Amino acid sequence: MASSAPRQGLAFVYVTTLFFIWGAVTSVNDVLIPAVKEIFTLTDTQGFLTQFAFFMAYAVVSLPAAAVDQKLGSARAIILALAIMVVGCLLMPVATHVRSYSIVLVALFVIASGITLLQVAANPLSAVLGPPERSHFRLVLSQAFNSLGTVVGPYLAAHTLLQGGLFAGGEPTEAKIVESLGRIDVAYYFIAAVIVLLAIFLFSVRHRIANAAPSLETHSGGIGAALGAKWALLGAGAIFLYVGAEVSIGSTMVNFLEQPNILAIAAAQAGKLVSLYWLGAMIGRFVGSFLLTLVPAGRLLTLVAGVAALLCLVVSQILGTPAAMIAISIGLFNSIMFPVIFTLTLERSTAPAPATSGLLCMAIVGGALMPLLFARVADATASRSTAFLVPMACYLLITLFALAAGRARIVAEADAPVGSH
Repeated sequence: MASSAPRQGLAFVYVTTLFFIWGAVTSVNDVLIPAVKEIFTLTDTQGFLTQFAFFMAYAVVSLPAAAVDQKLGSARAIILALAIMVVGCLLMPVATHVRSYSIVLVALFVIASGITLLQVAANPLSAVLGPPERSHFRLVLSQAFNSLGTVVGPYLAAHTLLQGGLFAGGEPTEAKIVESLGRIDVAYYFIAAVIVLLAIFLFSVRHRIANAAPSLETHSGGIGAALGAKWALLGAGAIFLYVGAEVSIGSTMVNFLEQPNILAIAAAQAGKLVSLYWLGAMIGRFVGSFLLTLVPAGRLLTLVAGVAALLCLVVSQILGTPAAMIAISIGLFNSIMFPVIFTLTLERSTAPAPATSGLLCMAIVGGALMPLLFARVADATASRSTAFLVPMACYLLITLFALAAGRARIVAEADAPVGSH
């Protein structure tokens, strides 16, 4: 047993690098939206189709991904997931070459398909690579590095995508359009190169990852088993709402901050400020991983979701710098929601863990649907501030989930809550 601890610790480090990568790639969408809006002359709703195409992959691909993960094992599934992401990145230059927004959406769907398989394999892997009583801590810590990726991604993407070309000012010209399209190519070639290097490294250590968590290679259970489990369904609903709220806010942040009645700044500056939204999530996850050793997970989730709802309400009612600062600060309270909802659900679900995990990953499709509702409200009211009432409602419902989870009995041999000591 003692010799397995270092092996599991090393495997946990390898797996956590994946959280960083998919965080960075996912958050690039927040900066890509204003870029494609400018290039293809889109409305808010049309621009948010990028998130729809990206997060719809979770609904379409989660079931096949769970089957692939079970057949190949987590280590091989991870390599395949990275290969699929590279294919999606290389489709993006094709889209820019023919100037097709539709192909941009296809490329994003392919990238997200790879990330879906990555999440199906890596989330449960992170949770089991160590003592069961520390599962909340491990998954929140891995998600903290996911947040580090979401800080780095928008900052670098804004420097690449939202400068020069159509963002240099003046009348749009053919030369400016070509330059802006070329910047998209550069960004996705770079992402593809990083993923290839990571895939080569993980391929070389795939046996170490597989051997560190042999129990995952033998688990079985389809998502259908989770559909009959009350807490699997409640957890899926909470994940749907959380991802929908977080993506809605992140996706609108550039256009929200650059408005004359908020900060009145250039798109490139606003894009870099998006990193602060994700920086709050990163800080919150590192702090949260410590707090979860002291505070019951359900209680901490109730607190952060309630505060996030209140902040959204305030943003919907005010303007100027205070509105910008409060909107950015919501990221801090988003921090622990996904990993805590995930582990709270796994603890309480009567369905097999793989089935519950698959259903929770499907629920990430909230990132496709809730942003469209957000954009519809923004377009209908001509106010992105008013649209913050959409994520506010999501956070209020998550608060109710957290309160109920705090009172529910854990489906486990031990009576004490996992990670709550």
